[in-house]
Amino acid sequence: MPLKVDHVTLLVTSLKASMPYYEKLLELIGFKKLRDFVWTDEEGFFIQFNQAKEGTTSYERYGAGMNHIGFSAPNVAFVKNVQSQMKVAGFNVPDIQIFDGATALFMKDPDGIRFEISYYAPGVSVVD
Repeated sequence: MPLKVDHVTLLVTSLKASMPYYEKLLELIGFKKLRDFVWTDEEGFFIQFNQAKEGTTSYERYGAGMNHIGFSAPNVAFVKNVQSQMKVAGFNVPDIQIFDGATALFMKDPDGIRFEISYYAPGVSVVD
């Protein structure tokens, strides 16, 4: 049996600049704040945030490392609501993209780390 993924740790340039973005996004997609800088899906998965060390290189779109974190939405309306609510909260949010049965929203945090919120029609794979 494969091991279950239980957490992701994201290092950000500025906790002060990044946490308003993550607090809104994680609330919209159903995560609960456990304590400062730690969120959970209440099913054993955690996302924690830490301050990156000064002088380190920021995220590059096609550089080595994590490209994005994807979350499955229950329907297209959910994806549209996340887009709308993030815009209302003042964040830069791109257009929704349609890919062969998938409705995808790719957003970037202040450091350029991307999150995908997508609805996949029945039978559509979450990875290509």
